[in-house]
Amino acid sequence: MGRNGVVKKKYNNQLVTHLHPKSPVSEAYRTLRTNLQYTLPGGELRSLLVTSAGPDEGKSLTLANLGVIIAQSGKRVLIIDADLRKPSQHKILELSNRAGLTNVLVSTEQIDELVIPTEIDNLYLLPSGPIPPNPAELLNSQRAKDIVNEAKEKYDVVLIDSPPSLAVTDSSLLAKLTDGVLLVIRSGVTRQEPLADTVKTLEKTGTKILGAVLNEVLYNRKEYHYYYYYSDSE
Repeated sequence: MGRNGVVKKKYNNQLVTHLHPKSPVSEAYRTLRTNLQYTLPGGELRSLLVTSAGPDEGKSLTLANLGVIIAQSGKRVLIIDADLRKPSQHKILELSNRAGLTNVLVSTEQIDELVIPTEIDNLYLLPSGPIPPNPAELLNSQRAKDIVNEAKEKYDVVLIDSPPSLAVTDSSLLAKLTDGVLLVIRSGVTRQEPLADTVKTLEKTGTKILGAVLNEVLYNRKEYHYYYYYSDSE
């Protein structure tokens, strides 16, 4: 066990794929997992960046639930919280954030020393660690590339959380290190123009946008956190 350790034995009630694995929402995540695999050559998802146009659109929660669903299929999943401005994966998974990605970026520490095993089989977290004064500079480094490449060698799937794409350049820097990007759109919150600008910004870097998730959809007058997937071919 690394320096962080597991500090709690319960999970945020929003982690629905773990708490209610047979629910319609969990089934929607399984569909998302399957569709993501079909978008890639060979049908194998190895690394994915999850982001959104703006804040509070559900990207981190979407990533965490997707991580659970993939782990439930038997694959070893590492979540990297690369949102070095407002990290939240440690809150969702209720784990320590004393040390993490920032420490590995600025020192010779290895990810194995700081990865935290969760109580969910096959699911691991590399938290953000302390918030640095220069996130973009740290992420735009050879060290960041080496960390992601090492993670891809040691885990079946690597999921990377990042800040909203329009606010800072971090997402564009990280996207180039993954198989592609999943955009999260919050119904009634995400505006069309910022979303379009986000797509253009990511495409300029040569990033492959695999699809998008629409959450908090109103259905039959009730609010559900349903997640839908679509690709460019649809």
